[in-house]
Amino acid sequence: MTVTVSEAASRAARVLSRPAVINGLTVPNRIAMAPMTRQFSPGGVPGEDVVSYYSRRAAAGVGLIVTEGTYVGHPSAGQSDRVPRFHGEEQLAGWTKVAEAVHAAGGTIMPQLWHIGTVRRPGEPPFPDAPVLGPSGLRTDGTEGGRAMTRRDIDEVIGAFAEAAAAAERIGFDGVELHGAHGYLIDQFLWAGTNRRTDAYGGDPVARTKFAAEVVAAVREAVSPGFPVVFRYSQWKQDAYGARLAETPQELEAVLAPLAAAGVDAFHASTRRYWLPEFEGADLNLAGWTRKLTGRPTLTVGSVGLDDGDFTRTFRGEGAGVSSLDNLLDRMERDEFDIVAVGRALLQDPHWAAKVLEGRFDELRSYDASALTFLS
Repeated sequence: MTVTVSEAASRAARVLSRPAVINGLTVPNRIAMAPMTRQFSPGGVPGEDVVSYYSRRAAAGVGLIVTEGTYVGHPSAGQSDRVPRFHGEEQLAGWTKVAEAVHAAGGTIMPQLWHIGTVRRPGEPPFPDAPVLGPSGLRTDGTEGGRAMTRRDIDEVIGAFAEAAAAAERIGFDGVELHGAHGYLIDQFLWAGTNRRTDAYGGDPVARTKFAAEVVAAVREAVSPGFPVVFRYSQWKQDAYGARLAETPQELEAVLAPLAAAGVDAFHASTRRYWLPEFEGADLNLAGWTRKLTGRPTLTVGSVGLDDGDFTRTFRGEGAGVSSLDNLLDRMERDEFDIVAVGRALLQDPHWAAKVLEGRFDELRSYDASALTFLS
């Protein structure tokens, strides 16, 4: 049967315009902006250009904005003085303006709270004298890249996440996302390749979740009961795209269950290609399995709306063409996942969500890697 343009438009609007609920937050539709590091915040302070960048997308129909990764208040958390920070009077004042502008435009917003662990190099800003820390002092390639965290280090980092979450609620954000993906600090504890500890924070998959679960629990305690806590995780790492936390659904459940029990309200399952099945024997992607195993709402992500299936081409200066959303809509109609996070397509075009929700597919634009060089 031939599907007309008007029928396709009606279907997209019907599927994506439904509200979604995460704990006490109602997101007005099923489209989220994925977190993407931009480095346009000198001194770690988001300015008026960052305010406009996010509010433009909320005004054009994005239901939930997850901000770029923003460093928690621990000196070893980051590696750039142009990445925003979520601590400090001036920094939080800038974020307050961002949240207010997004709300005025009709959207909801969460900061992504971030500590990069051993991805950091010695002497890097914003605090050059800070040590490089990780669960075992190892980088994702297995080389030494810092020192193993002491119990005091662990407590201080957990406290920094909790303080940032409390600040987010205080200044008007709608929830927080904890960055537990892509080989950064929380993920370094989760993955056997970077966690060789022999204390309570290392060992089997459940033991390796202890740090992440304590971060979640501390954040949960620091905010009100209805304030959403989202946890982003991935199988792949920055330098190890084939890395996996779990080879089977049972192994994945062992990782996710302690996090859900600690207070995660929704999981953001980061993949490079959202349409790929995660395990043999079923078509479910990582977000689909996460929803099935935990019962929590999930966000999916990975080359949504683009035809290349590999965001890493962006870093080689390569673009990507527009692709059909039919597969995405099929999966959402089956309730495989709850919200779709859009990255490069929305980076390229602030009006992507409005065009999709209104059926203006002919106006969608190909992705050009030059979009990384400015805030549109």
